Amino acid sequence: MKKTAMLAATAALATTLLAAPQAGAATHQGGLHFGALQFDGPGADLPQTNAKLNAEYVDLHNNTRTAIQLRGYTVKTASGYLYTFPTFTLGAWKTVRLKNGQGSNNTGTVFRKKNNFWLNNSSGSLTLTAPGGTKKDTCSWRANGRGSTTCH
Repeated sequence: MKKTAMLAATAALATTLLAAPQAGAATHQGGLHFGALQFDGPGADLPQTNAKLNAEYVDLHNNTRTAIQLRGYTVKTASGYLYTFPTFTLGAWKTVRLKNGQGSNNTGTVFRKKNNFWLNNSSGSLTLTAPGGTKKDTCSWRANGRGSTTCH
C-alpha cells in the first residue's frame, strides 16, 4: 500500500473511532432524573455537624425544554427516609442539589432540614416520585471508596 493511501486509511479509521460512542458509555438521560449522588461525605460521620449532614446530597436534573414545578415530588430512600419538595420550580435544563441538613433554599439548592444522616454509607437506593405516584427515576449505590456515584 502506498504511503498516501495508508495515511488516508489511518485518518479515516481515526475519524470513525473518534465519532463512535465508547463501549459502556452512558447516554445522558432525558426528562427529570437523578444526577450526582454523594452518599458518604468526606471524613468521619461523628461528631455529627450540619456541614457533614450537608455533605450528603443528590442532584436532580431537568433535561427538558420547560420548567417543572416540583411541589409534591418526593425523594425516598430504601430505608424509608422521605423528602417532599415544597413549591419549587426547576428551570429548563437546570439542576437542583438536595442537601441533607439545614440551610436556606435557593434556585440551586434545597435542604432536607433534618438532623440525621439519610443515605447509607455502604449501599442503598433512592426513588423520585411525582405527586400522582408515578415513579420518575431510581438510583442505587454500593460503597466504592469515593462515597459518591453518578445516577445516570
